[in-house]
Amino acid sequence: MSDNPPSAPILNNRYELLETIGSGGMAVVYRARDLMLARPVAIKLLRESYSRSDEFRERFRQEAQSAANLSHPNIVTVHDFGLDRNRLYLVLEYIPGTDLKAILKQRGRLEVKESIDLIIQACAGIGYAHRAGLVHCDVKPHNMLVTPDGRLKVTDFGIARALASIHQDEQHQVVWGSPLYFSPEQAAGQAPSPASDVYSLGVVLYEMLTGKLPFEASDAAELARLHREVAPAPPSQLNHMISPTLEQIILKVLSKEPSARYRNAEQLGRVLLKFAQKPDPLDAKIPPLSPMPTVTSQPPMATPVQQPEIDLNPEETPASTAAPMAEQIPLQVDWGNILLGLLTLLLVGGLIPFWLYIWFSLNTIR
Repeated sequence: MSDNPPSAPILNNRYELLETIGSGGMAVVYRARDLMLARPVAIKLLRESYSRSDEFRERFRQEAQSAANLSHPNIVTVHDFGLDRNRLYLVLEYIPGTDLKAILKQRGRLEVKESIDLIIQACAGIGYAHRAGLVHCDVKPHNMLVTPDGRLKVTDFGIARALASIHQDEQHQVVWGSPLYFSPEQAAGQAPSPASDVYSLGVVLYEMLTGKLPFEASDAAELARLHREVAPAPPSQLNHMISPTLEQIILKVLSKEPSARYRNAEQLGRVLLKFAQKPDPLDAKIPPLSPMPTVTSQPPMATPVQQPEIDLNPEETPASTAAPMAEQIPLQVDWGNILLGLLTLLLVGGLIPFWLYIWFSLNTIR
């Protein structure tokens, strides 16, 4: 189907479609104008083949209502939804800029600081949805819009859940891009949870920092197997600027078991924010490709400065050191003090007979 606006470029006599700004297997996105409120908007117009099912229409309405209740600086606001000429549409906040996937295709990978800043914003928006009881289910860079001033906004909340109501044969073409970012439990066909969104955020962060996805395959089944069974390559092997602490965070997020990850996007965001504000001091000392340091009995010294040895058995020190210390000290005689002592003794001894003579003389007179 063509990406050009329909023959009648005004939806429901209110939204004027101006130009195509995006296209995918499920929908075409237009820059539009809300004629009633005189403001720019974005219209996500679903392809007609996905608007025929009554079950999908109802599920789409429910998900749109839930998404419309989310109000956060890092979430694209849903203004309205409807059906016109048998095509469902969403009316969204218009965000000048481009999606994160297009940025990655253009630049390959991003700097560590920029990547952390953007993923923290994504965690803030998705974490807010988690607190509201909503799981995104389809976190990927295609659904993250970045403005020229670096503001990131997450979009398409609930669309993946609505698509789950479509017959499997009709669904395949739509979700093909998503398995690249699916969590292991989603790949196994299990219900997603906030920890599933956390895993997908980890895949996005991995791609931002390395320019590559942790898993790639020629078909969805093999890709699902890799997510379920294979450990990702440490990202520092692809980007030497990734510190040991940051790598630990990424690998924790990409754990196979949901319980081994951070519970929700908000918790992951707090961890990354703390890392950004106060990186681990070891990160400045340990080369990214070096193995983690191990404790040895005699660690190498950074400088040749002599350090005092620490006695591990202090109770044995007197017996082992007293005798050698005594042998090393030479005997020194202080003759001056000895002569002074003898002189004092002679003086005192000479006064004793004198005092005895006085005492006897007094007693004899009486």
